[in-house]
Amino acid sequence: MYDRILVPTDGSEPAAAAVRHALDLADRYDATLHALFVVDTDKSWMTVSKVEVHDALWEVGRETATRVLAEVEAVTADVGVELVTEILEGAPDRRIPEYAAENGIDLVVMGTHGRTGLQHRLLGSVHGSWLP
Repeated sequence: MYDRILVPTDGSEPAAAAVRHALDLADRYDATLHALFVVDTDKSWMTVSKVEVHDALWEVGRETATRVLAEVEAVTADVGVELVTEILEGAPDRRIPEYAAENGIDLVVMGTHGRTGLQHRLLGSVHGSWLP
C-alpha cells in the first residue's frame, strides 16, 4: 500500500509521536521511512542583516536537526525499517511538499502542532499550514 512514508520532524513531542506512528506504518507495510528536518531560514520579520540571520539560523538549526534525526535513526534501527534522513533549509510549508513530490512519497505523517512562541519564530515548525 505504501512504499515511501515521509515524517517531517522538529523534535517536538507531537512530531515525536508522528515519528512513532510513521515508524509503525513503515514496519507494517515494509516501506522506506523518510525523516525530514527543515531548518527554517526564511525569517524576513527580523531586522538585522539577512546574511547574519541566515547563517545563525542555519548553524543552530543544523545542530538541532542532526540531534533530532539521530534520535529517529536510533529508534528506527531497533525496528529494522529502512530510513532516509534529510536536512533542508527554507520555509517548511514549501520545502516539505517539495520533498514529498521529488521523492515519490506515498504518505506524509506529521504532528498537528510543533514549536510555539520564540522557538517557533527562531527554529520554525513542521505545522501543516500547507495542507489542503
